Amino acid sequence: MAKVDVVSRVTELAEQVLSSLGMELVELEYKHEGRELVLRLFIDKEGGVTLDDCESVSRDLSQILEVEDIITGHYRFEVSSPGLDRPLKKGSDYEKYAGRLVKIRTFEALADDAGNKRKTFLGELKGLKEGQVHIALKEGQSAVIPLDKIAKANLEFEF
Repeated sequence: MAKVDVVSRVTELAEQVLSSLGMELVELEYKHEGRELVLRLFIDKEGGVTLDDCESVSRDLSQILEVEDIITGHYRFEVSSPGLDRPLKKGSDYEKYAGRLVKIRTFEALADDAGNKRKTFLGELKGLKEGQVHIALKEGQSAVIPLDKIAKANLEFEF
């Protein structure tokens, strides 16, 4: 099965399992690390993920993956929380985490409201409106970033 098909099918199965457990799929990685093939899921739920949650998902999904026989050959399967620097992947993430400190990297330099062009934006996430992410920057400016211009976005941990 092609890599795209594996990712698509595993995503579908993982979302079914996670939904039944009150969790969500944040990100799925399927790649080679050295000579080893790795399938890695990052999961989350309201209040955070526990080790028991990761074990439950790993056990339940492993059984399904074995029966479905989607991935041929040996691979390492990991289930983890997204961590303190959780990636923002879906439009709903930008609404859910409004008020939190975020770092957003764009594919190309974009201007903030003062006309300063940059590719990295750090500040308080204000939310998502009509496909545009609104952020109050640490330096006092603000920016509106089209969702399709975002290369990577993460929550930032505040000490």
